[in-house]
Amino acid sequence: MQVAAVILAAGSSTRFGSPKQLAMIAGRTMLEAVCEIARRASLDPVIAVVPPGLAVPSDVVPELNDAPQEGLSRSLRMGLAAVPAEVGGALVLLGDQPTLLVATIRAILDAPRGERTVIAASAEGRIGPPVLLLRAAFAVAHGATGDEGLRSILARRPELVTTVEVGEHAPDVDTADDLAALADIRGRRSDVG
Repeated sequence: MQVAAVILAAGSSTRFGSPKQLAMIAGRTMLEAVCEIARRASLDPVIAVVPPGLAVPSDVVPELNDAPQEGLSRSLRMGLAAVPAEVGGALVLLGDQPTLLVATIRAILDAPRGERTVIAASAEGRIGPPVLLLRAAFAVAHGATGDEGLRSILARRPELVTTVEVGEHAPDVDTADDLAALADIRGRRSDVG
């Protein structure tokens, strides 16, 4: 089954103080790093939901969110709507997790699904990205509002979800201090973007 990447990267970066999608990590922007992780995991197409004026790599499909202040939920719905009809599922990634392991994505993609239409990473009982939605589950995103993603919706709909234990979730980069801390994380991991 073909699976697209939907990278949510339209946030306003208020805590970061500048567009964090453009923050440099290991010689490339954070958004470029996450797009590269998606490509290395063989996701296709790679769709990035970004604010107007933010460039994406040439092999990435931009989906422009002209109202990012409406929160993560709008970006989620827009990204899923941009997945071509012939693609069977979408892996939702966050644009501020440049240390996500390709191995984590592959574990989600390779997990036995049975009849369930959502496969989510879980660490210490907490669901988080990456989350694979088969096309039949795209509609669950309509229940998200404001700056809410899928976590609370999936917590209310456990019958839809297969979880994959990943040990720990990749950290979000919300502040400049978070970005500085990535040097330590990169030193401990060998399979980062």
